[in-house]
Amino acid sequence: MTIQLISENKVAGGLHQQFEFDSVALKSTTRFAIFLPPQAIQGQSVPVIYWLSGLTCSDENFMQKAGAFKTAAKLGLCIVAPDTSPRGENIPDDTEKSYDFGVGAGFYVNATQKPWATHYHMYDFIVDELPNVIENHFNVTAQRALAGHSMGGHGAMMIGLRNPDCYSSISAFSPICQPSQCPWGIKAFSGYLGADPKEWRAYDSTELIKAIDSNQFVPMLVDQGDKDNFLAEQLTPEPFIDVATQRDYPLTFRMQEGYDHSYYFISSFIDDHLHFHHQHF
Repeated sequence: MTIQLISENKVAGGLHQQFEFDSVALKSTTRFAIFLPPQAIQGQSVPVIYWLSGLTCSDENFMQKAGAFKTAAKLGLCIVAPDTSPRGENIPDDTEKSYDFGVGAGFYVNATQKPWATHYHMYDFIVDELPNVIENHFNVTAQRALAGHSMGGHGAMMIGLRNPDCYSSISAFSPICQPSQCPWGIKAFSGYLGADPKEWRAYDSTELIKAIDSNQFVPMLVDQGDKDNFLAEQLTPEPFIDVATQRDYPLTFRMQEGYDHSYYFISSFIDDHLHFHHQHF
């Protein structure tokens, strides 16, 4: 597979690059951003953290706003940030152009309903195709971790719980913890997966953590701001925490006083998440 370099900037002794390629899973051209720490540039293979962004975001939000480069460079961590959905002239979008469905809102599922089923296979893209691209083109190891924010926090938790053998650790900021029971998730799942809620369970972290074998528990860190406007209606972490506690799952959940849903929040605690993943590689 050929990937095309779009941009490159030196930062924190490493490189931030953007690439695009023709995705088989998405049946469209897609873009990702990558931070290569100095160690990778000097010939050392390094582990990878895959960052999954939230609604309306692209590959750029985390890289520009999180302030992760200095710590990632120090720890020798590669960070990869894909887009949040397929994009392009032939990609279907919500007819009402809402921010929480369609382009920019892939929810990291494999859509089964028309017209979404042709292109909206973000689950397969994140789990299989993107890691294969990264591991075949860059100086990285097969060690992987997942992190994300909001919709991307849902994606990181859900994908990590479904594929525990693939990831050393999982972390999330303000994740949608029970998407099958909140307005954002109900809208997305009914549109992408159909009207039967039974089909949604495979993408709901609160349902998944109930069933995962204890031998496959993956360490997880979740940060949530108590001033987050979406906390009560959309994010609903309590059921997830309750199940994790009952099952003695290795979850560290931190409610951070005074913080909201923004990248100000993420930038305040991103170093903790990078150290967390580094510890488990």
